Amino acid sequence: MSAANVTANVAVNVTGPRGTAGPAVDRHRVTQGRVLRSEWIKLWSLRSTVYTLVAAVGTTIGAGILLCAFLAGQAALPGSRHDALFDPAGASLRGVSLAQLAVGVLGVLLVTAEYSTGMIRATLSAVPRRLPVLWAKAGVFGVVAAVLMIAASAAAFLCGQAVLGERGTTLAADGVARAVAGAGLYLTVVGLLGVGLGFILRNTAGAVATLFGLLLVLPTLGEVLPTGWARHVVPYLPPNAGQVIMSVHPAPGDLAPWTGFAVFCGYAAATIAVAAVLLKRRDA
Repeated sequence: MSAANVTANVAVNVTGPRGTAGPAVDRHRVTQGRVLRSEWIKLWSLRSTVYTLVAAVGTTIGAGILLCAFLAGQAALPGSRHDALFDPAGASLRGVSLAQLAVGVLGVLLVTAEYSTGMIRATLSAVPRRLPVLWAKAGVFGVVAAVLMIAASAAAFLCGQAVLGERGTTLAADGVARAVAGAGLYLTVVGLLGVGLGFILRNTAGAVATLFGLLLVLPTLGEVLPTGWARHVVPYLPPNAGQVIMSVHPAPGDLAPWTGFAVFCGYAAATIAVAAVLLKRRDA
C-alpha cells in the first residue's frame, strides 16, 4: 500500500451502510491519532528515513570518537599545552555540527517528498482540515529524532570519554548531562525547522538551501559585523543560540544555555506557525 493510500484510508466511509450514519462513523472518522498513525507509516516508508538517520547517528558518534582520539594523541606529545582549554564533553559532541545537516534534510524530505510526487493531494483530501497533517508530521518526526539523537549523543559522549581515558569527564560533572541531552534536543529542533521550511517552500532544493543558509551562512556573516552590532546580534542567530546548550562552559557573551535553546525553539515555532497559515490558505 502506498503512503498516499495509507493517509487516504484514515478517513473514508464516514457513514454507515446505505448512507446512514452509524457505528462506521466511529471506526472511520478522522482523528489526530489516526493521522499520527498514518504519518508514522509514511515516515518509515521513505527509504531516505533509514539512510539519513543512520548517517546522523553514525556521524554524531564517529566524528566524536575521531576527534577525541586526535586530541588524546596531541595531548600525549611532549610540551603539549592543550590542557588549559580542553573540553572533553565538547570534543565528544563535535559530530553534532555535521549530523545537523542530515537531520535537517530528513525533516525537509518528510514534507517535500509528498509535494514532489503529488501525494500531498491525497493526504489533504483524506484530512481536509489540513492542520492535523502538520501536527502529525512534526510530532512523529520530533519523537523519533529526540529518541535517536539523544541516544546518539549519549553514545558519542561515552565512547569519546573512553578514548580520552583519564583525561575524560563524567555525566556527573557540572553541566555535562545538560550538554549531552541538549545536543540531542538541538538536533531535534533542527529537524522541526526543516519540517516547517518544507511546508513553506514545498520544494526540496529551496528548503534545504534555506536551512543550510540559516545554520551555516548566518554565523559566518555574523562574524563580519561591526563589534558594536555583533555582541547584540550574533548570540541570537539560530545556530549560535541553539548550540550554546551543548557548551559545558558557555563563552563570554553567549546566552545562558536554556535561554539560548528557548530562542532557537522560538525560531522553529515561528517557522511552524507560518507553515500552518500557508497550509490552510494555499492550494495543494
